[in-house]
Amino acid sequence: MAILDRLTARVHPALALRRAVQLSVSGKAAEAFALMAIAARGGIVQAQYQVGRCYLEGMGVPPSHSEGARWLRRAADRGSPEAQVLLAALCVAGLAPQEIEAGSEGLFERNSSGEADFAAAFDLAQKAAEAGSATGQALLGYILNKGPRAMRDLDAAHGWYEKSAAAGCPEGCLGLALSLIRLRQPEQRTRIATELRRAADAGLPTAIYLLAVLAEHGIGVPADLDAAQRLYSEAAERGLAFAQFRLGLALIEGSLVDRDPVAGEAWLRRAALAGNVDAAHRLGELYASRPRRDFAEAAIWYRRAADGGHQPASRALASLYLSGNGVALDAEEGTRLLRSAAASGDRQAQVDLANLVLEGAGEPDDAVGVAGWFGATASSGDLVAAFNLGLCFAEGVGVGKDQERAARWMGRAAEGVAEAQYMYARMLQEGRGMAADQRQARVWFERAAKAGIVDAQVALAEMLYNGRGGERSVVAAAHLFKRAAAAGHAGAMFAIGVLYETGQGLSINQKAAQEWFAAAAERGHGHAQLMLGRYLSKGIAGDHDSAAARVWLERAAAHGLQEASDELAEI
Repeated sequence: MAILDRLTARVHPALALRRAVQLSVSGKAAEAFALMAIAARGGIVQAQYQVGRCYLEGMGVPPSHSEGARWLRRAADRGSPEAQVLLAALCVAGLAPQEIEAGSEGLFERNSSGEADFAAAFDLAQKAAEAGSATGQALLGYILNKGPRAMRDLDAAHGWYEKSAAAGCPEGCLGLALSLIRLRQPEQRTRIATELRRAADAGLPTAIYLLAVLAEHGIGVPADLDAAQRLYSEAAERGLAFAQFRLGLALIEGSLVDRDPVAGEAWLRRAALAGNVDAAHRLGELYASRPRRDFAEAAIWYRRAADGGHQPASRALASLYLSGNGVALDAEEGTRLLRSAAASGDRQAQVDLANLVLEGAGEPDDAVGVAGWFGATASSGDLVAAFNLGLCFAEGVGVGKDQERAARWMGRAAEGVAEAQYMYARMLQEGRGMAADQRQARVWFERAAKAGIVDAQVALAEMLYNGRGGERSVVAAAHLFKRAAAAGHAGAMFAIGVLYETGQGLSINQKAAQEWFAAAAERGHGHAQLMLGRYLSKGIAGDHDSAAARVWLERAAAHGLQEASDELAEI
């Protein structure tokens, strides 16, 4: 220490403080701290606060959480609003130490739990706020707004934000703007924009981001996409993760001004690495949906989002594990992820898990959970849930089999769910859970067929062909069979072959019949294999091939068709 500084320290703590300030301004942190510590030990409150900050920030002295807290507590106990605010902020962030012994001179240890101590923060912030600290007023408003439910008082919070903002505190301006947004009063939009502008001009990233939102949508300010993109960029550059996410999306989609997918992806990556789970999920979607899909990279980002509690990402990652795309095939892990997402209320995950359970996968408890989810949501009027609950009762998944209740729920779902219309028609046709009614079955098959359910098209065609539930129309049946066949339905292909062979609804054409039998046979249809084998064995359409006939008849016999076995014996 220089001679002047040693002499200053011996004269009076106030002189030591003054000299410490001069040295600090000159960039001589270590020398400044030595004199500041002398002033603090001499009882000067401002020096105690500064020493606490020096220890916390490692300015001129090795950082020490416990020493920093000790000096901040001394200054706070002696009425320093700055120390009270800083200590309160540390409590809110879960970074404040906890006293082992009572009293301001107690020992301290780091709060390893990382949990906010709102009670201590409230006491400290209230003292600072009542002493006139604008920052303390803003912090007290935040605690009253975001603290534990029992501590919340939104009206009081608004009042403290008003005082803080009136004093020009940027945090107070931001808090007041957010409080005004909560009130949902359209006439306050201009004031909201004004307060956000004041906070944004002070460099608060959240205020800059919110001002960008207003500029994008023309709320309280004229709509200005150029300004919105510029503000999003500024907030993103300042490290605000959700601004980085929004900017990334805008650049990828071109929803603001510039479209730059490469830069957009880079911003999404920065946001995801900063902990934004929506950005991580979107990156996974990008890699999974590109023309040259990269499921391995998609899985990495889905995992990051899923670990952060993003349920759609959990569902997407589950799909990769269940299909073995990008990750090792692992049905157990896939089911676990679906179970987690479903338990958190993700509706699509609940449906996906239900489908697995209906196929016999999952664990016994899953079935109970599936029925419970669908029961709760179906009772509130959700038709998809009603459909799935009907399946649970029909199959006995998580509940006892009950065809009457299955029919009741399926009938409710049929009002808006095409798959339910088909299933309800089947139940009416077969008399499951209610009296059989062929006419009503035909009505519901028709509705499902119009909605594109291929099995319903085939079922309706069969009813039309046989005249069940209404007039017979083989021409209409042939039309429906062709629609279903075009969608790859093997049974419809076989039916068209029969129509060409018999000339019902279609002109007799043995060649066309054989082609349709072949198409259905290749898809594993047993009766089509029998017919194709018969055609080739006897040369009905002009093609005689005993070897091929034997192959197809053997395949048909494997389905248990006695006719195929009999015709094999004749070859």
